[in-house]
Amino acid sequence: MTAREAAELTGVSVVTVYSWVRRGHVKVEGLDHRGQKLFRHLEVASPEKATRSKAKRVLVPAA
Repeated sequence: MTAREAAELTGVSVVTVYSWVRRGHVKVEGLDHRGQKLFRHLEVASPEKATRSKAKRVLVPAA
């Protein structure tokens, strides 16, 4: 998934996703045909859970 898709899935901003990359919490798995970074679902889920618990926010699924 792209950074935008990861952000939408986890309820954080794209900036936060790239922050996770810089901090080493998420690994870039490759590039798509447009050169955008791609991430695995499980790679994004772990830091999202940690961020959610630290911020005491609840993930509400999109309708």
